[in-house]
Amino acid sequence: MREKVVEIRGLEKSFGDLDVLKGVDLDLYRGENLVVLGKSGSGKSVLIKIMVGLLKQDAGTMNVLGQEVSTLSPKELNKLRLKIGFSFQNSALYDSMTVRENLEFPLVRNVKNLTRGEINKRIEELLDSVGLPQSINQMPSELSGGQKKRIGVARTLILKPEIMLYDEPTAGLDPITCMDINNLILEVRERYKTSSIVITHDLACAKVTGDRMAVLLDGQFKAMGTFEEVFSHAEDQRVKSFYDYNFIES
Repeated sequence: MREKVVEIRGLEKSFGDLDVLKGVDLDLYRGENLVVLGKSGSGKSVLIKIMVGLLKQDAGTMNVLGQEVSTLSPKELNKLRLKIGFSFQNSALYDSMTVRENLEFPLVRNVKNLTRGEINKRIEELLDSVGLPQSINQMPSELSGGQKKRIGVARTLILKPEIMLYDEPTAGLDPITCMDINNLILEVRERYKTSSIVITHDLACAKVTGDRMAVLLDGQFKAMGTFEEVFSHAEDQRVKSFYDYNFIES
């Protein structure tokens, strides 16, 4: 039986009169890349924020790595967050730091008693794994959009998380760079044995990176399965129109 690393049941979240999540169920299995598809404002980011304890649900359960997130103390929550890597849409690099310093910062802050040699080794290994060993002393302003994404992923991996969360990983990138980032997501899973949730509205990204996908519409998952299952047998016309509007064959 496959191990669940995330188990969501009956999750609800509202902001005032706006019901964003309306009883959501979702599982993420160990070693799986799960794509959550949805248009802007559909609740994708709210789901992720509840997962890392930045928001609390109104009802339902969010179980991550065997722990119910809403019941954790601040100390327990911080410990759990170290096992979850969050790759932000804008890469979230510190502009005033070199690439080396950006990768070093979370490592020194969260892992005690590392020698300078151990720190350097981990940074160099990660930069090599994302294909940018030569960028170690560059500033973020000297990097292209795709390079920033790669460095952002490397910084997320520096703490060796079990779960990776990718927020719109291909947003704002040209088609060739999108393909590179999609391949990187697959390489990260193979090399670091991560389980991942990929938040996107890019169907080309979804098709390449996702083992399964879940389509979030009106606060509920309207379709779930492989890419072919979701879009070949979609009963909801909005799922089909999502495909027709969005997808570019790669």
